[in-house]
Amino acid sequence: MPIEEQKLFLNKRYAEAIRYMDNANATLKTAGKETTNKFYKDDKYVKTACGTAYNGVLVALDAWLKIKGVEIQKGKRKSIEFYTDNIAKLDGKMSRSLKTAYNILHLAGYYDGETKIKVIQAGFEEAYEIIDKIKPNV
Repeated sequence: MPIEEQKLFLNKRYAEAIRYMDNANATLKTAGKETTNKFYKDDKYVKTACGTAYNGVLVALDAWLKIKGVEIQKGKRKSIEFYTDNIAKLDGKMSRSLKTAYNILHLAGYYDGETKIKVIQAGFEEAYEIIDKIKPNV
């Protein structure tokens, strides 16, 4: 992929991943916080926010893998193993970030309904770490 085409591609995918994160943050605010500020009140909104943030991570990972030359079949569902196997071959730090984002956002937040604020924030931080890997140089 020529450099200019690559820049346009990354700009578009980065903007899309950030849009997911913006939506996830807005949804998380809707969840409200308990008076102790340790837990979110409404797990439904936390689950939705975590699922949205994780999808933002997948948008960024698909773009990153494509730039790295990994073939991604369009329209075919990819497993977590697809991501972990391919990313582990290319970048150990990114692999660890994915593991953390997957465990917190997808499993604990989305499926299990984790509502502890610090845990969910840690997942969002890892999501941004991954998304920043495709951040265009301005």
